[in-house]
Formats: sequence, C-alpha cells, structure tokens
Amino acid sequence: MTLGRRTLFAVICAVAVATVYVAQPVLARIGADLGVPEADLGWIVTTGQLGYLIGLALLVPLGDMCDRRTLIAGHLLLAATGMALAAVADRLWLLLVGLALAGLFAVVVQTTVAFAADLSAPGGRGRTLGAVTSGVIVGILGARVLAGGLAALWGWRSVYVALALLLVALTYLVLRLLPADPRSANGVARPSYGEVLGGLGGLFRDRDRVLVSRGLIAFFLFASFGTLWSGLALPLAAAPWHLSTAQIGLFGIAGLAGALGAARAGRWADAGRAHAVTGGALALLAVSWAATGQASRSLWPVVVGVVVLDFAVQAVHVSNQHLLTAAHVHRTSSAIGGYMLFYSLGSAVGATATTALYAAAGWAGSSALGAAFALCALTVWAVDRHSRRKDGRRYGQYGQYGGYGQYGEYGQYDQCDEYRQCG
Repeated sequence: MTLGRRTLFAVICAVAVATVYVAQPVLARIGADLGVPEADLGWIVTTGQLGYLIGLALLVPLGDMCDRRTLIAGHLLLAATGMALAAVADRLWLLLVGLALAGLFAVVVQTTVAFAADLSAPGGRGRTLGAVTSGVIVGILGARVLAGGLAALWGWRSVYVALALLLVALTYLVLRLLPADPRSANGVARPSYGEVLGGLGGLFRDRDRVLVSRGLIAFFLFASFGTLWSGLALPLAAAPWHLSTAQIGLFGIAGLAGALGAARAGRWADAGRAHAVTGGALALLAVSWAATGQASRSLWPVVVGVVVLDFAVQAVHVSNQHLLTAAHVHRTSSAIGGYMLFYSLGSAVGATATTALYAAAGWAGSSALGAAFALCALTVWAVDRHSRRKDGRRYGQYGQYGGYGQYGEYGQYDQCDEYRQCG
C-alpha cells in the first residue's frame, strides 16, 4: 500500500474518533453557553460514546456485506451532519442528538481499519495497521489539544464546525482516491445483514479463541488507558501544581509521541513477533504506572510514564488487530467490530473507576488500579500463550504468524469457513 493511501486512512481514523472525544476539554464552556447544570455535563460525553457502542454492534458488520469505499464515504457524511447539528445547537437536546449521530457513525474507524487491512499484501498488513491505527491515538489525544486551541480563539462551536468541514472533505477524498472494494471486482457473494450479525454473534457464542483472548486483553488494556487519561487531570489541577486546562492538555503531546513511536509494532507483527510484542508491551504498561503514580510529587516522571504507557497501548492494539485480521480474512469488519466492543467497555470502566477511586484514595489509588488492569491483561496473554504451546505440542509445526499448528498461530481453531461451518 502506498504512503499516500495509508496517510488518508490514518486521517480518516483520527478525525472520526475525534468526534467522540472532542467535547471533553470544552465541557465547561458548553455548559455555560447552553445553561447546562454541572451535574448533567457528563451526558455530553456519554451520549457520543453510547452512539459509538451501538454503531460497533449494528453498523460495523455492514463492512462484510457492502462496498466499503461507499460505506466509508456515507458514514463520514452522516458523522459530518451530526457535527453540524452540534455546532448550531441552542438547546441541550439538539446537541445530544448531534453528538449521538456523530458517535454512531464514528465507527467508520473500524470499517476503515478492516478495509486497509484487506487492501494490504499479507506481508505488509502489520505495517499498514500500525500506520492507520496511529490515527486513532492521534485523534483521541490530539482532539484535546485542538479543541482547547480552537475554543480559546473562536468559541466551542468552532470545534464542531471544523470537524464537520474535515469530514465532508474526507468524504470527497475517499470517493476520489480510494479503490473500489476488491470483493466487488472479484464477484464475491455477499452475505445478508442477518447472516453478518449472526456471524458476529457466532464469534462470541462459539467463544472464538482469537477474539476472546485478544478482546479480553483489549478490555484490560484500554481500562488502564482510560484510568490514566480520564483521571490524570485531577492531580495535575490540584495542589501543588494547579495547572490550567491548556497546560494539562500538553501532556497529550507526550502521549502522542509514545503512540507514534509504536508504529513499528506493525512491522514486528509482520515478522511473526506479534505475541512477543504483546507480552513485552503489557509488561511496560504495568511498569509505566510506577512513573505516572508520582503525579502528586513530580511531573517529569509523569511525562516519561505517559510516553511509555501510550507506546505500550498502541503496540498491543496494533498486534491484536493484526492477529484478528489474519485469523478472520473473510470477515474482518465483524472481527474488528467485536474486538472494539471490548475496547469500548474497557475504556468506560477505566474512566468511571478512576474518578471514583481518586475521590476515595487519591492518585495513588487510581495508579494502583491502572497497574492492576495492566497486570490482568498480562495474565490473559500468559494464559493464552501457555494454551497455544499445549496445542503446538499436540498439532506440531509452527504457523505462519508465529504461533502453533499448521493452520496459523491458533492451531486448528480457524479451519472453518467464513461462517464457521467446518468441513
């Protein structure tokens, strides 16, 4: 895949995911302008995330039955409509409708990741995923910095206007620059919507080994990630630092540096080291909390901890998606959508738990929680690795992606066809 095409995919992911997270730095301004009580401000963020969760279950599987170039363009345009509604909202309910609509169609990120993976040669899939999913982290962290700057210059509505315009521009670029879905050109038969949803449900019902292990790792991984980024502002705004919102936002730049540094994780996955990268990165994630836990005493360790944590999260996330798309080549959208359900739930658990624990035990308690989530992810990885080794002794022969068994790294668990009808 060309650099230009990877860049376009990454930008789509960054802008789309920003629609879900961009409200966080400007909540106070929105509340003051629309007369929203402080106790109700949380709904502004929650509404977009709920829309996103629904989209993961109901819209992402469409990528396995529709032309994905057209699907991506349509979802971008509908997300732009949601952003436009948010920009002109003069009542809370209209703002929430706009944010719910944008969140629902922000799942274009997962369709984009699946499309990028399928357009890549097998030997370069990890490199592509590393570049494209970097856009997700850029969107999550960069949205905070961008929103703060735009709101300071032109007010909070300018943030949504800018995102709406970017989404419309990306819609045009997708239709102009991306190739047609190769499945259309090859005349591959498309399943019905019911069959696609049934296939996604089957992954959970059958306890698909790849999805369950990687999904559980993602749950704890992003619970740890959410613990940091939803709670770090609390000790930084408190004594002895009393940092402003803009100053706290600068820590996002350190996170970006760490996440972008992990782009090479895709190449490691292409070389068959996805499992080793996952284990090493999860160990780094746990260790990083020793540094970020110093937020009440010193800021430099926090910067180091943020860089290491975001490097580890991105490395694991890329490795997870590489393994999923390799194991489910005929239904990448459904596999990625199912995986991201774990991601979303983990993020929500981490965000909710960190603020509650901070009130009871301070930042030391939140840091212990983040480290515990990391250790849980590492435990899941170790159990899965031990299980694969047992299967390797049973079936013999190393697989293509660094695991065991002649059918790939999950042994004989992926012999079945696209809807798990084994021969």
